[in-house]
Amino acid sequence: MKTINPIRMGGVEVLPVVEGGKGVSVSNGASCGAWASAGGVGTFSAVNADSYDENGRPIPQIYHGKTRRERHEELVAYAIAGGITQAREAHERAGGRGRIHANILWEMGSAERVIRGILEKTRGLIHGITCGAGMPYRLADIARDFGVFYYPIVSSARAFNALWRRAYHKTREWLGGVVYEDPWLAGGHNGLSNSEDPRKPEDPYPRVLQLRKVMREFGLADTPIIMAGGVWWLEEWEDWIDNPDLGPIAFQFGTRPLLTKESPISDAWKQRLLTLKKGDVLLQPFSPTGFYSSAVRNDFLRELEERNERQVAYTTEPVGEHVAEYGVGPRKRPVWLTPLDLARVRAWEAQGFTEAMRTPDNTLIFVTREKHDEIIADQIACMGCLSQCRFSNWSQQGPDYTTGKKADPRSFCIQKTLQDIAHDGALERNLMFAGHNAYRFAEDPFYSNGFIPTVKELVERIMTGR
Repeated sequence: MKTINPIRMGGVEVLPVVEGGKGVSVSNGASCGAWASAGGVGTFSAVNADSYDENGRPIPQIYHGKTRRERHEELVAYAIAGGITQAREAHERAGGRGRIHANILWEMGSAERVIRGILEKTRGLIHGITCGAGMPYRLADIARDFGVFYYPIVSSARAFNALWRRAYHKTREWLGGVVYEDPWLAGGHNGLSNSEDPRKPEDPYPRVLQLRKVMREFGLADTPIIMAGGVWWLEEWEDWIDNPDLGPIAFQFGTRPLLTKESPISDAWKQRLLTLKKGDVLLQPFSPTGFYSSAVRNDFLRELEERNERQVAYTTEPVGEHVAEYGVGPRKRPVWLTPLDLARVRAWEAQGFTEAMRTPDNTLIFVTREKHDEIIADQIACMGCLSQCRFSNWSQQGPDYTTGKKADPRSFCIQKTLQDIAHDGALERNLMFAGHNAYRFAEDPFYSNGFIPTVKELVERIMTGR
């Protein structure tokens, strides 16, 4: 393997290995601080992070507000307190080594308020902000105001071009690097555009080469690009390292840090990772954000797939082939289906999927009574964890705080399931994000006999190779 040299990032030299930020309470101060202590760039998630009681137990994020807006304010308070807690722990564990980054999602509820609230109380502890899941134009302003570096997460040169021309050119001195996240291989939410086919992965090299070309046009030849998604062994990327066409490159590891002693996920989740096979991670469109996302194909995702398959189009008047009348809801309000679809509906009802739910696309999905009640309860309990949500039709923009569309029962409450799995909830009943290379845990001799390394051991292994 080529010699891996330090890279200049965020004003200092660090190992070119970055911990990827992962969701609700999955990348925390412990994992982040350990990664930084090993000489790399650690990242904690500032998305509704945990705070702790006097006994060190996570404080449950319970909501008491009667309205979505009131619950949203509670969520913001929880998020700021949790982010401060994790930043302080990361700083203590890092011991002055490496760099500490906070990861936020631009589409999370009140993202700017949350990260500003965290940075206000952690001056000098956080060195950078990584941000994706949207087009974070204001990220640069936040970084400048608090004297930290910013690292936008993009999946194309076109996205960075738009961000630079609209906003980032004003604060170039605080741009620490650009994260290129492969939309077909990375775990969690992915930046697939409408012009890209989720079933046809593209080679990342020409896409990153195009990103560097655009960056050079803006005078950013020496600004690092951080390759994220699909990275396992650095020797598999030797043609990227010290490549003059690509310029300075670092590598982000999101999935591998899950299986470390410092990782806060449950032991059951860690053991599940060791059993995954190729193809067990699914790129799917069910997220309430509207983005594609990658997660382990468990019972939770299978139910969503099946729920979406039990779907028929309807009209409110008999039109064309829609001549078969069907009653929806307790009052049996009439809609019209095609005769073929009515026959399918009767078969679903015979299997116990008796409850029809309307979607914003003038279709009906069919679920059990139990699932119907769960969906309704989750929609009612919405706390505005996203800037806008197709599952509950929440929007953080006034005056109505709604998207103006019907809530979509084909999706799910992402806050509920991510909080649950992060705090030892059932693995089959919750969303389990992972990158598409997660199957390699089972094939990699490093993890033989169920070995789970410390973060320090993992970083050393990555840097020295197989």
